[in-house]
Amino acid sequence: MNSALILVDIQESIRHRPYWNAAEVPDFLERTNALLRGAQAARVPVVSILHSDGPETVDNPWSLASGHVRPLDGLAPFTAAAGFLKHRHSALVGTGLPVWLHQQGIRRLIVAGFRTEQCCETTARHASDEGWEVDFVTEATLTFAIRHASGVVLGPADIKLRTEAVLSDRFARPCTVEQALERARSMS
Repeated sequence: MNSALILVDIQESIRHRPYWNAAEVPDFLERTNALLRGAQAARVPVVSILHSDGPETVDNPWSLASGHVRPLDGLAPFTAAAGFLKHRHSALVGTGLPVWLHQQGIRRLIVAGFRTEQCCETTARHASDEGWEVDFVTEATLTFAIRHASGVVLGPADIKLRTEAVLSDRFARPCTVEQALERARSMS
């Protein structure tokens, strides 16, 4: 076992954010579920990362008390090989994930999840700096439009293109679901 699929922050909390746009979700779920099913078929361990942050109150969608720190509705059911709760952008900070990956002999991470340019990109960069090979499955990441201070709005496609550009040949290999799965099968 050389690869692991890291599912970052694919949780109900995002439905309760002001930037939520349900229009982006069907394609994301279709590609993420294809990646998840393919990883399971190839016996690639799937790691669930959920994010909790802020006050532990029911009105904070990122708190455990809210009930929203759970897998996003529509994500295919799976049994995680490991699950971690994070409180920072990188899934490798303050969690047991690095130790678990080393104990399992994992050399390559397949990163997918929520927000493309935030927790997914940060996790990919951090993993690369720590010595893991990283496949970044952009089509299995989700993001929403962001307004720059100048007033320019960057749409999800722009953000994903920018993320691929800054990761490529430095921190990660941007790829499709099929490319990530083929590489995982060839490394088994």
